Formats: sequence, C-alpha cells, structure tokens
Amino acid sequence: MRHRKHSGGLNRPTGHRRALMANLATALITHGRIETTQAKAHALRPYVEKLITLGKNGSLHARRQALSKLRHRNVVDRLFCDIAPVFEARPGGYTRIIKTGFRAGDAANMAVIELVDKPVAKDQ
Repeated sequence: MRHRKHSGGLNRPTGHRRALMANLATALITHGRIETTQAKAHALRPYVEKLITLGKNGSLHARRQALSKLRHRNVVDRLFCDIAPVFEARPGGYTRIIKTGFRAGDAANMAVIELVDKPVAKDQ
C-alpha cells in the first residue's frame, strides 16, 4: 500500500526532481537562505531537515549518506562541521519558510527558506 507516501512531485521526472532538490539543498547549506517558489520550498524543507539530522549524528555512515544526496564534499563538510553543531540541542524544525509575494514574470508564489539559527560563515 502507498498510503501517506505522496510527496511533492513538482511536475518533473524523478531524476530531474532529485537533482533539483540536491541543488537547492546545496544552495541553502552554502548561503543559509534562498528565495524560490513556495512549492519548491515546501518540498525542500523535509529534505534539508533530514540532512541536518544526519549531520547531528556525525558518524561516517551518516556522512556518506549525506554525500550521496548532496554530491559535494565541501558542502557536506560545512553541514557536519558548521551547521549541525548549531542545531545540536534543537530536536527539529531547523528551517523556516517566509512567503514573499508573487514573481513579476509569471505571478508564481515566492518564498524564502532559511535556516533558523544561521551559523557564522568562516570562509564567506
């Protein structure tokens, strides 16, 4: 049975959607805040929160799981070394979505998704 298994398909094929989520998560981890459509933000939230939970675990297996999702070693290092320690005492809810209005070109609903406690960037 497939009860309660539906997640946002974003009207894309599976490979395209996985690449999109990996790219959005990489941008969010790198910058701490990105602006995207509401649908993409709502699809990205559980993806990123599971990655941060892996970062809090800190094991080698968790690091390899995160690397299989993000595909950039420096982003995984930032996740595990800079972002996960900030959320160590927090049991969940690492991101926030703020609606920002409509895009000028096609009137799509836009939103900002950001990390709740932004870590201090060392190299930026």
